[in-house]
Amino acid sequence: MSQKEKKGNGLIHIYYGQGAGKTTNAIGLAIRAAGEGRRVDFVQFMKSGNSGEVTILETIADVHYRCAGEHPYIMSKGPAQIHYEHARKALKFAFAAIDRETDLLICDEVLDTILFKLLQKEQILDFMKRCKKKVELIMTGRDAPEEIIELADHAVELIQVKHPYYCGAIARKGIEY
Repeated sequence: MSQKEKKGNGLIHIYYGQGAGKTTNAIGLAIRAAGEGRRVDFVQFMKSGNSGEVTILETIADVHYRCAGEHPYIMSKGPAQIHYEHARKALKFAFAAIDRETDLLICDEVLDTILFKLLQKEQILDFMKRCKKKVELIMTGRDAPEEIIELADHAVELIQVKHPYYCGAIARKGIEY
């Protein structure tokens, strides 16, 4: 049994659903793990690296933040070439973290790459299998295919009951992003 298996590493967690809190849960785990001296690799998919958490994550010694760079939101016309490039680059960052034997690997919004067909579900399933029993993996996104849920050890669906956005409120920097 490897040292990581003895410490209980190598489980897969997913936070998914229409509700808020997926990234927030992942950030909380990153802070907790770093506070215990564990190496954390935090890779953001589908985001441009300019939300409030990035500034703080980059100041924590054991947290290694990676983002593939700025890109526009995917609008109703669908993804552009830059979105595919961003997803592939972010996945490359995540695979590199496995090779570095990180303790906790967070792939924020990686599940949305399947939703928007930027990456294939099979790619994510293979990635999950590479992490199993080696790297504690956290994945977030709006939707989780059944096969992803089955392979995960821990799955939490966040359900939005009410949100001020639907009453005309705008997203606030430092609160919603």
